[in-house]
Amino acid sequence: MSHTASAASAVPAKAPPVAGLVAAVFTPFDETGEVEVGKIPPIVDFLSRQQVTGIYICGSTGEAPSLTVEERMLVAEAYVSAAKGKLSTMVQIGHTCLKDCRELGAHAASIGADAISSVAPYYFKPPDVETLVSFLSESAASAPGLPFYYYHIPALSGVAVDPVALLEQGRESLATLRGIKFTDEDLSVFNACQVAGGGVYDVLFGRDEMFLAGLAAGARGAVGSTFNIAPGLYRRISTAYEGGDLETARDWQQVAVAMIRGLLVNGGEAAIKYAMRRHGIDCGPRRLPAQQLNAGERAGVDRVLKGLGFEEWARV
Repeated sequence: MSHTASAASAVPAKAPPVAGLVAAVFTPFDETGEVEVGKIPPIVDFLSRQQVTGIYICGSTGEAPSLTVEERMLVAEAYVSAAKGKLSTMVQIGHTCLKDCRELGAHAASIGADAISSVAPYYFKPPDVETLVSFLSESAASAPGLPFYYYHIPALSGVAVDPVALLEQGRESLATLRGIKFTDEDLSVFNACQVAGGGVYDVLFGRDEMFLAGLAAGARGAVGSTFNIAPGLYRRISTAYEGGDLETARDWQQVAVAMIRGLLVNGGEAAIKYAMRRHGIDCGPRRLPAQQLNAGERAGVDRVLKGLGFEEWARV
């Protein structure tokens, strides 16, 4: 995929725009629910071999709200260390507590992450864009040398502040604002984000089930949870689209939709995490209060993936 337009001058010039497939990586747990960082290097090695270009650490897929600050730093350090020279790294530092955001941001900078990102505070929610920009500005200031990406995911955060207004206003007070991880279905807003501020921002698309639509809308980079389990599928979609073969791209996107729908009815995010076992990587269960898979759901995941021919297209 081609690179995005040049970033705003306030952003460090050494940081390239994010492009290609960025996997929103899992936090691996053992069967007792404890973080198991020893499983992280094999995850990174697998994604690197599969032509994934970067990883998004401690996001929704990584169950960040269910981790302590210390656990988040442990996970971030393990991923950044394992990914050096292989994948770009973006650490999600969002929290309901500003001091914790700043601690996580400073830590991300200290371990050599390539960028940071933050969801909006999701309990005491910012009432307007000015308040959200102020919160994010103080968070991002903890890592002044790193590009900052706002994580727009209103379905989970409950914060529906206009991301276009945030990008426009952020130019004044959020010096390292580089772009946005856009996880929403409204492509008109996605398009508006792409031209905000004169088109200087890097807008990453975050809906796997709409990946082709995102490409057609101009996405040059995407972040997804199912990029972990089926990077070959999304590479097939993007290759066909870039080659002008829209029919083939649509066919592969239909496979992605069928896969995602099958996973959702068999446990959702827990089913995606379980599916990593098909690549020989056991990421463990999800942590409460997230749903745990029962035997029937595990069998359902296996049945869905086998029926779709998972082994034929999941890998590059």
